[in-house]
Amino acid sequence: MSRVRACIVTGYGINADAELGLAFRMAGADARPVHAADLVTDPRLLGRFDILALPGGFSFGDHLGSGKVLAHLFRRALRPALEGYVAAGGMVIGICNGFQVLVKMGLLPDLAGRWEREVSLVHNESGLFEDRWVRVSFDPASPCAWTRGIADMDMPVRHGEGRFVAASDRVLAELKSRRLVALRYVPRDGVDGAARYPDNPNGSVDGVAGISDRTGRIFGLMPHPEAYLFRENHPEWTRGGVPREGAGLAIFRNGVRAARAAT
Repeated sequence: MSRVRACIVTGYGINADAELGLAFRMAGADARPVHAADLVTDPRLLGRFDILALPGGFSFGDHLGSGKVLAHLFRRALRPALEGYVAAGGMVIGICNGFQVLVKMGLLPDLAGRWEREVSLVHNESGLFEDRWVRVSFDPASPCAWTRGIADMDMPVRHGEGRFVAASDRVLAELKSRRLVALRYVPRDGVDGAARYPDNPNGSVDGVAGISDRTGRIFGLMPHPEAYLFRENHPEWTRGGVPREGAGLAIFRNGVRAARAAT
């Protein structure tokens, strides 16, 4: 059985590529760093991989808005290649800045099938860079292959532009009716109800922390599962009750499993 190959996009201010590569290697994939410029120059490189992974960081310094420049480059140079890649069963994940890139180039959620920008991630309501651990809940009915069968978990966030917004009430309603909101922020104290700040760290509408496309293969989220691969990553691990394995690893194992099934 051939090993699943994961393309870890690097360069231009991306800074969580090493952690993301480790996550995929721990999940059983062959993870290789590929500079964004190389993908733009030769889109055929995508065909060598089963998973395209866009890490967190500050691509192009977020000077024109988080993920905006990289999204423009990818949309202009990679759209035909990406459309073919996804149609052939390719898996895509974008975390934090990677999520911002996916939504701003129109690849996610792509409800209309025209690569239009239907949602976005804007400045946190607090006006602050939020660096904290949050609690997220996964929708078991979501088509998202990356989150299938995963229980609620803690994950860290670290962003200044993570507030999820939709272009219209219709877009938000369609995301909810299709169960494309794969995970939401929830209160860390376990109390029922909508998460409020700081449990919803950015003021995202409806507590949205991550979404999937209709195929379930393209997934974006603001929290960082690659930053929770070991129990020692959790701020409360010395107090007991933290699993021996970092809970974030389950997301990458799901992605690798789905990619293997598609090959």
